[in-house]
Amino acid sequence: MTRSCNEHAERQPSEAPAVERIDTVAFFLVPGFSMLAYVTAIESLRAANQISGRRLYHWQHFSPDGGAVSASNGVEIRCAPIPPDQVFDYVFVCASDESAGFREPHSLGWLRNQAARGARIGGIGGGAFLLARAGLLQSRRVTLHWAYATAFREEFPDVDVHRSLYEIDGPIMTSGGGMSPLDMMHAVIRDKHGEQLAVGVSDWFLHTDIREGQKAQRLSFQARLGVNHPGLIKALENMEASLEDPLPRSTLARIAGVSERQLDRLFVSQVGSGLSVYYLKLRLERARQLVLHSPLPLTEIAVACGFKSASTFSKSYRAAFNIPPSAERADILRRHRSG
Repeated sequence: MTRSCNEHAERQPSEAPAVERIDTVAFFLVPGFSMLAYVTAIESLRAANQISGRRLYHWQHFSPDGGAVSASNGVEIRCAPIPPDQVFDYVFVCASDESAGFREPHSLGWLRNQAARGARIGGIGGGAFLLARAGLLQSRRVTLHWAYATAFREEFPDVDVHRSLYEIDGPIMTSGGGMSPLDMMHAVIRDKHGEQLAVGVSDWFLHTDIREGQKAQRLSFQARLGVNHPGLIKALENMEASLEDPLPRSTLARIAGVSERQLDRLFVSQVGSGLSVYYLKLRLERARQLVLHSPLPLTEIAVACGFKSASTFSKSYRAAFNIPPSAERADILRRHRSG
């Protein structure tokens, strides 16, 4: 008696369902890291596990010395020493102010090793400093928090830095910190597990405006200052882009399409200060970013921000921030050593 094909098929043992592989994730924390940026990243993974009903991601925490690490708000996260042999699917470096001076060779070597063995490497906030020092950012589009971008460009002039929320370029991921890791993790989860789960995670956090990576980190001058004159906005944008060699008033008036006198009136009425006063403010804000977040000598910072002499720079800096740049740099170094 012959059996039908259907009968034969019915008697075959059913195939075991495929088991979805758990992605392993390492969070490498540098002292002073932003708690907000870290939380938006790790909570996205936790939510993906919970919403999917499966363990899609498993994470661990590591630090340069294996001890607990304090975030910028003082909250401590328990960490383990870097495991020499374990390879992760993802490694996220969470860093902030400390990243400007971080050069611990063992940690940088570990990042290089993870990348060479196939891990996807992410920098959050100031994490791009570590990735660059590990030699992982050649020919990559990257971003980091705008407060550190000037110092980063000074140290790594050949890296392709963008003022975006996040960048995903092959195995390298970088975000500007703040809330931007939430947008970046949406893209990471979507690419691995589909749009439905990624949207579910965003919905879980009331994240109704999912932003693309190329969105700007900072508000426009119109939003920041309340200006509405198109020519004035153009002048402001050019001023911000020309801090090392400040543009003369005549050039700014030509860019704005108004007379010099009218440009002065626009600054007073819409910006709230004169053109020269505001230009000096922009240059000093840029200088302070370099004092706080870069190892550049103060004389080089003065030149990079359009000051003709170190003494003029120091006087202007002290008048604006109630502390000379040399003292503020010394305070930063003391805090780093004591931390």
